[in-house]
Amino acid sequence: MSNFHIVSRVSNWQQHDEQKQQQCLQALQVSASRASARDLKKSAERFQPSDALLNAINIAIAARAPLLLTGEPGTGKTQVASYLERFFNIPLYSYQVHSNSQANELRYDFDAVAYLRDAYLAKQQAPEKNSSDNLQSEPHTDPRSNPRYLKPAALWQAYQTEGECVLLIDEIDKAPRDFPNDLLQELDQNHFAHPFHQNEKVENIGAPPITIITSNGERRLPDAFLRRCMVHHIELDNDLLKAIVTAWDSQFPELDEDSRELALQYFKKIRRIRRLSKAPGTAELLLWMSVLSAQNISKEDLENIELKDLPALECLLKDHNDYQYL
Repeated sequence: MSNFHIVSRVSNWQQHDEQKQQQCLQALQVSASRASARDLKKSAERFQPSDALLNAINIAIAARAPLLLTGEPGTGKTQVASYLERFFNIPLYSYQVHSNSQANELRYDFDAVAYLRDAYLAKQQAPEKNSSDNLQSEPHTDPRSNPRYLKPAALWQAYQTEGECVLLIDEIDKAPRDFPNDLLQELDQNHFAHPFHQNEKVENIGAPPITIITSNGERRLPDAFLRRCMVHHIELDNDLLKAIVTAWDSQFPELDEDSRELALQYFKKIRRIRRLSKAPGTAELLLWMSVLSAQNISKEDLENIELKDLPALECLLKDHNDYQYL
């Protein structure tokens, strides 16, 4: 069975169940292996940082300052953190920023529902005692700091690490504007105030974490935040594209070198079309080449073909209106 033509119309379901279903399930395993290979930890060994990126990494480490990596999606910004984790064999703590993220979520997680529920139950079971006394795990501590309710998040975990570690703050440009400014003390002094213990700090007990921050450039970050970071922009140029395709060539084994080069040329042509609502990036390129490989597309199939007639364009274009510009 082809690794591409897996799903088909069924005219006789009994025959399908008895004769073909198991074959189809086995064919699915090929695509599953491709997906698992994209895991950041596994793909770290494929990652080949450029000389410029390596220089930026070493500068940030020498200064022990956060490294802010900018560039469009798919240029390897997030992968840098996994690469350093693999390179040094040290822990990686990561936080994925969202549009409603707050800086405290990077520091800790507090389960207010569990705390209030336990306080209510304690009061019901022992009304003659103060409910907060029943919740305390240690005398003279705020019951809210009980590990049942207060759990360290990525930044706190990094501070608790005795040796070296990597801290990843991914896609910080997606956060509300106050989010970067609320992290200035952490980026500069490597500590923050304990949420419930007055005059107590949470600070690193080992080396300051190697901090990698990524941004897709969706909006400008505050100047005060930028001043505390080393900034490096990763440009998706020809050299980077070739390096990415070479690193991931096992994902498209049926594409020979000439076919890959031709597909790459078509990809760059599509990216140069200014009217596209979204130009394809490296993630789209790798998925496209994987599908071309599954289809056993040859160089002859790609030669002298119009952009609009390229196979598997669904991998590259995300807006159906963009097809009219090919």
